[in-house]
Amino acid sequence: MDRREFLSLGGVCAIATIVPSRLNQPLAEKESHGTSRKAVMKVGTQMGPTSDEMLQFFARHGVTNICGYPPRPGAKGYWDLDDLLRLRERVESHGIALDMIPLPLSSRYITAAENPNIMLGKSPQRDREIGNICEMIRVAARAGIPAIKYNLTILGVLRSKPTAGRGGSSYSTWVYGKARQSPPLTEAGLVPADLMWERITYFLERVIPVATEYKVRMACHPHDPGVPPEGFRGVARVLGTVDGLKRFVSIAESDYHGLNFCQGSIAEMLQNPASEIFDVIRYFGARRKIFNVHFRNIRGKRDSFQEVYPDEGDVDMLRAMRAYKEGGYSGMVMPDHAPRHAQDRRGLQAFAFAFGYIKALIQAVNAEV
Repeated sequence: MDRREFLSLGGVCAIATIVPSRLNQPLAEKESHGTSRKAVMKVGTQMGPTSDEMLQFFARHGVTNICGYPPRPGAKGYWDLDDLLRLRERVESHGIALDMIPLPLSSRYITAAENPNIMLGKSPQRDREIGNICEMIRVAARAGIPAIKYNLTILGVLRSKPTAGRGGSSYSTWVYGKARQSPPLTEAGLVPADLMWERITYFLERVIPVATEYKVRMACHPHDPGVPPEGFRGVARVLGTVDGLKRFVSIAESDYHGLNFCQGSIAEMLQNPASEIFDVIRYFGARRKIFNVHFRNIRGKRDSFQEVYPDEGDVDMLRAMRAYKEGGYSGMVMPDHAPRHAQDRRGLQAFAFAFGYIKALIQAVNAEV
């Protein structure tokens, strides 16, 4: 089949018989025999690469919807339609739906990031980079990909030394009091909260109208982790608090502007995640601002935590899944930052465990009246 014909009505309808539909899907469904709402959440993943080998791994473990990875944009700065159609064809050939792709706005430290000038605030370079982002949104829409995830960060993911976990595992860990702020400033220099908000707002006011026009959901990841208000290495992390995330979704208000809701990162913002996380899920869920879920558990609290297996952290994950269901969430629920050990350096065992755990919880909440 010619890739451009792939998007014709006949091609899409034929594929829909194989791949679970994710376009224009209702937020919640009623069970045919009763009135209780049934969760339509799906086990998802953002593991890469999006190769045939990995797609077979996902299919074996019941993963039916993914965030897949296009080729790098290259010198032109954006994807072509054929890039995304090839990716979608490959994914769907394994009976899996391509629900999301990542923008080249990753969680990397700013000097290793693509499109760094957006968060550095350097013009006219940031305008050119934003223009490329807008073109990628248009291409994603033409390829039938309904959502995009991205980060708006300078520091990347902050962690201190790993700590030992069960069965010889290594747990990613953050202890703010032990973290070295060396050198004291990043290459971005001093970036206080007001300047960070200016750069975020500049981006959103230019990008979200395009996403709204083309009906592509834009899912932004929180800062991981949050830090004290004075910042870390001179950089404020305004998306590292719940209040910051509330402000974020109110900028350039749109049904297509929301969160890549990393439950782990948000738990890391809280003084008592075990009791506080559920109200946060309900707040953003009720406003339809949760576009994707990183279903990750931690042990600890703000400024001091370990990323652990989902069954051993402080958060009751069954209760969390119920909260997503109550809000009518219908997207992917995916593992993230799974522990590693010497016999599983790629994390495949840990992710397989998490896929099964998530699938079981979705089935459990669906069985509840």
